[in-house]
Amino acid sequence: MSTENPGFNTRAIHAGQAFEPRTGAVVPPLHFSSTYAQDGIGGLRDGYEYGRGGNPTRDSLQEQLAAVEGGAHAYSFGSGLAAEDSLIRAVARPGDHIVLGNDAYGGTYRLISRVLGPWGIGNTPVDMSDHDAVRAAVAANQTRLLWVETPSNPLMKISDIAALAEIAHEAGALLVVDNTFASPALQQPLSLGADVVVHSTTKYIGGHSDVVGGAIVVNDAELAEKIGFVQFAVGAVSGPMDAFLTTRGLKTLGVRMAKHSANAQAVAEWLTGRPEVEKVLYPGLPEHPGHELAKSQMSGFGGMVSVQFAGGEAAARKIAESTTVFTLAESLGGIESLVNYPSEMTHASVKGTELAVPVNLLRFSVGIEDVEDIIADLEQAFAAL
Repeated sequence: MSTENPGFNTRAIHAGQAFEPRTGAVVPPLHFSSTYAQDGIGGLRDGYEYGRGGNPTRDSLQEQLAAVEGGAHAYSFGSGLAAEDSLIRAVARPGDHIVLGNDAYGGTYRLISRVLGPWGIGNTPVDMSDHDAVRAAVAANQTRLLWVETPSNPLMKISDIAALAEIAHEAGALLVVDNTFASPALQQPLSLGADVVVHSTTKYIGGHSDVVGGAIVVNDAELAEKIGFVQFAVGAVSGPMDAFLTTRGLKTLGVRMAKHSANAQAVAEWLTGRPEVEKVLYPGLPEHPGHELAKSQMSGFGGMVSVQFAGGEAAARKIAESTTVFTLAESLGGIESLVNYPSEMTHASVKGTELAVPVNLLRFSVGIEDVEDIIADLEQAFAAL
């Protein structure tokens, strides 16, 4: 890119995507090779020797990811949890501690508590909006990472990234922000003081429910070197086809997020005041407790809406199984609308803990279909109650 200070969509389309010089192909070719010819022993061509260590298609995606997050270094992994695991192994050791939100994604908590816990990594869940409690939890332990999702999954809590960065840095810890729900199109945590951004690129970045992946983006070169070493040593890299599909999705992230956000806002407003609904959790609503904070650190409110139903568990289950435009499924962030019952699906691993999700809650990933059809689908599902 020759443009000085390009905007988000320009970076998303052009970073790491130079045309192929031999033929002029506008889309860079896919590199499937697992190994690379050497010009003599140790004579590498552009540093490539083996697919686990480097691949031109993955490198292009990593350049693109760094550009859209405003970071200096990015790494692409086989899944979001593979990225999280590699990050923790790169910076934490037995005896270290992680302070995380008390409404964290179930898979993240399972990784930290059940996989890394026996390895000697401790954790304390805490309400990220209570800064005194966060500061106390960080100070009480040998805290290496302060881990926050904002908006959180699925309770849609908004956390103050700049304030949490200050708390983490006072204690010599790193602030990790899971930016999956907002995506880099709507939120730039590194610019607000975060040290690390993690993503499940399966979600909005890939955007089409056809590829699984994860990413880490950082600015610090020393930290990047540690993460890169673990990625190489452990090998949880994204394959070339996965990297290509993620790159293709990322190019349209900006326009998709604008439509996701507009549709979700309309859905949240339609849900508000319905007799079947106990509470609508969406930061774009003025009554949401994090609304003003979200306005200050996000450029849009995103496509995720969570709803608690007055009819309890039975009502939530009935609606989840009565939609037709919304597909009942795991995951989120695709162009199609999805509905999820977190208590038994994405967050089943935290049942019985303080991270447990209310049984009357559904999580809606609002797609980019015509909003009139999305709302009509909800209306007919509500009529089934």
